[in-house]
Amino acid sequence: MKLSDFDYILPKELIAQTPTNPRDHSRLLLLNKKTWDIEEKKFFEIADTLGKNDVLVLNKTEVINARLKGKREDGEDAEIFLHKQINWNTWDCLVYPWKKLKIGAKVYFEKWEMSLKAEIKELSENGRIVEFSKNGDDFMETIKILWETPLPPYIKEKLEDASRYQTVYGEDSGSVAAPTAGLHFTEELLEKLEKKWVKIEKVLLHVGLGTFKWVETENIEEHTMHSEFCEIQETVAKRLNEYKKQGKRIIAVGTTSVRTLESFAGENWEIQAGKKETTIFIYPWYHWKFVDNIITNFHLPKSTLLMLVSSFAQEKNIKKAYDYAIDHNFRFFSFWDAMWMY
Repeated sequence: MKLSDFDYILPKELIAQTPTNPRDHSRLLLLNKKTWDIEEKKFFEIADTLGKNDVLVLNKTEVINARLKGKREDGEDAEIFLHKQINWNTWDCLVYPWKKLKIGAKVYFEKWEMSLKAEIKELSENGRIVEFSKNGDDFMETIKILWETPLPPYIKEKLEDASRYQTVYGEDSGSVAAPTAGLHFTEELLEKLEKKWVKIEKVLLHVGLGTFKWVETENIEEHTMHSEFCEIQETVAKRLNEYKKQGKRIIAVGTTSVRTLESFAGENWEIQAGKKETTIFIYPWYHWKFVDNIITNFHLPKSTLLMLVSSFAQEKNIKKAYDYAIDHNFRFFSFWDAMWMY
């Protein structure tokens, strides 16, 4: 397939700059996979539709404060963006200025009484391998104070409340971008769903910078997919397999949950527990194994995520849904409205 098949024109004013308040009052476009009909609701109204035969699968990752501005040894500004952890105190990072931060260069960060030193150890495919002066829990606690929450480049307004770029159910820190489909859920909405006997399970995928990587090959099958760490615990896998056998509807919240479930699903339609680096690339003609429904958002043109939803609901129907969303002024991207393909 051609990359141009996944392009569309989006008016800039539809790129959401601030989150909806309350979270669950965002708009929800429903796309019926059987009839291809489209309807519209508020997100919190999913509680009126879901019931005891439904399983919501959430990604429990949390966004780390991955962006830090400091000073080089000569006093000039420098910036480091965490990309992927290698060990306790060493990360693969993007750095700025690229040419100035060579092997051996040091960057210093200070705020209040907190300080941190970074040293460039070697080059990497993405940027630089950086060793920090603190490790483990000390490092994570330090970056909560010194570092900034990373936001996608298309969000120009400052986020006053950093918690709005976190889900209310996150548990494990490690992502450099939010699993944004989950941002619509409130604690009250999740409690309401549980009271209706909706099953809620959590998997893990740490979102990397590769999620923003452009597809550069015109033939999409030649695209090299980025890798991301994901995990499904044994008890979760056992329950998911049992739900599937019972005929319950598996609803993945977000493309990260989709990629995790499909990465661990075998040809026997069962989930295997474990940990791995997944490079799964889901595009039209993919053979779906486990996911029945997807709650997601509106994705960037020519992105792998747009290809994923086009695989699930067919390109012509995704185009129909996106045309509807644009015509009816839905909010797009990270602080966007949502779509449920069922």
